[in-house]
Amino acid sequence: MSEAPAPDAGGLPSPLPLFPLQTVLFPGALLGLKVFEARYLDLVSECLRTQQPFGVICLRQGSEAGRSTKVELEQVGVLAHIDEVDAEQAGILRLRCIGGSRFRLTGPATQRPSGLWEAPAERVPDDPPRLPGPAMLATVQALAEAIRKLQQQDKRPFAEPYRLDDAGWVANRWCELLPVSLAAKQKLMELDDPVIRLSLVDGFLRDKKVVVG
Repeated sequence: MSEAPAPDAGGLPSPLPLFPLQTVLFPGALLGLKVFEARYLDLVSECLRTQQPFGVICLRQGSEAGRSTKVELEQVGVLAHIDEVDAEQAGILRLRCIGGSRFRLTGPATQRPSGLWEAPAERVPDDPPRLPGPAMLATVQALAEAIRKLQQQDKRPFAEPYRLDDAGWVANRWCELLPVSLAAKQKLMELDDPVIRLSLVDGFLRDKKVVVG
């Protein structure tokens, strides 16, 4: 296994090991992964040993599995912190990860001999705590109701604590649920202002009549 990258001044592994996926991870989100490729089994071992996260980044082009010469990655992703590991069977791990801070690639991504992608990266500042405005109250209440209904079905799609008084948290949870393109989710995740992100989500929900009033 390759030597683990050393943390940079911002606490990120340098270079940051990457797990490209056809999904957009949001800060605070739960992510379940089934890991069986040798490069990712090594990555999990490395992260558990060093107590460091890895980077989840959305694929613009290319495949999640195997090697591909036509891989294009987004420039902004989210750190994934391993919360639980279950050895389902020999050579297969199931992971429960929680999205942390965002990061931005600062150089080209390259592949280790194992095929694992890595790149230099820097942290993107976390959303500042902002209260949802009065105009967003219906969208906040709709999310609270969605959580309640899911709990009745014994489903826990979001990591606790539920921060319904935080505009960024509410916006991110809605972004996970919205049936929009990966490109749209990527742009929402990258927005620096959580209130603007929530406002865009609110507009979509009202347009689709999910939220009224």
